[in-house]
Amino acid sequence: MLTVIPARGGSKGIPRKNVLPVGGKPMIGWTIEAARAAKAVDRVVVSTDDPEIATVARRFGAEVVDRPAELAGDSASSEAALLHTLDVLRERDGYEPDLLAFLQCTSPLTAAEDIDGTVAALEREGADSAVAVVPFHYFLWKQDTSGEAVGINHDKRVRPMRQDREPQFLESGAVYVMKAAGFREARHRFFGKTALYEMPSERRWEIDDPVDLEVAEVLLRARSRAEKRALLPEKLDALIFDFDGVFTDNSVTVLGEGQEAVVCSRGDGMGLEILRKAGWPMVVISKETHPIVSARCTKLKIECIQGIEDKITTLGRWLDERGFALERTLYVGNDVNDLSCLTAVGCPVAVADAHPEALRASRIILESPGGRGALRELADLIASHYGAYQTHA
Repeated sequence: MLTVIPARGGSKGIPRKNVLPVGGKPMIGWTIEAARAAKAVDRVVVSTDDPEIATVARRFGAEVVDRPAELAGDSASSEAALLHTLDVLRERDGYEPDLLAFLQCTSPLTAAEDIDGTVAALEREGADSAVAVVPFHYFLWKQDTSGEAVGINHDKRVRPMRQDREPQFLESGAVYVMKAAGFREARHRFFGKTALYEMPSERRWEIDDPVDLEVAEVLLRARSRAEKRALLPEKLDALIFDFDGVFTDNSVTVLGEGQEAVVCSRGDGMGLEILRKAGWPMVVISKETHPIVSARCTKLKIECIQGIEDKITTLGRWLDERGFALERTLYVGNDVNDLSCLTAVGCPVAVADAHPEALRASRIILESPGGRGALRELADLIASHYGAYQTHA
């Protein structure tokens, strides 16, 4: 199935909204990632007239079709952009998809399962087109020609309970799926028999006004935390940390006398204190020999083993002495010398600014960089998942 994401450069309500950051990435990036993760999708194409959007789209793994100016104005329809993309792919690649999915990049909470679910609804119902919707339980009103308020979807004299009302649905604006050949002929997203896919209401949010960005930010951050919590193992024995680049921002200040200073976060310290008081076994295993490592760990009352070249052997010995298992161990690292531990433990974690190889080896990637809140983020994650205010056993 081909997925097309139309994304114009112009936007009057929120200038440049398609590439504005929301939840830690450009808005269009969320939609591209959802499309690429969907099982039914074979190809993801962004149709745009804007070079910056094209660059961002390619960075997130989408192909780009350059949209002509006459199809990128305020009055141009999404259908026109879809038809143009189909024409380009036919002429350039000889490509004719059976199914076409149309995704709105202004719906950043769309999930891969919403795309697959809309496809499944079309196939299950033997439909020609399908749309993602959410349940709608509200009473709609209008004023008639005399100015009197009248009900649109209800009789104002009757107020039935929600469970007694006929189900109604609101078009989410997020996902549309259609048979490509039928769409070419109808030139409209809805034709023939149309099926409905009911998506969760919390993923419906569409960005039209500045306040929508703020709401989406909150919802995306909450979803990200929930996804990370789901990646934590059912049982966790111990927390192991590298020091440089995890407790610090990976930089060092060298004073005139040769003394060294590093930057740490007090917020990280508070997070580690919460975990320590909850009884979580913790240790720092560091290659660094400078006494600043042990000094920081002593202040935080965390065990420290430093000057270690062979981290995995030290880690294994520390776990064995306490009867802990590698598969129930969490390790936080940031660089290639952490790879042996990251690839061995059950829950490898990397800070946001870790080396690419450390990122690839990690199950959980924190949103915060080392020395700048990463450990507090992890502590809050563990607290919300396991209950860090309860004694760890």
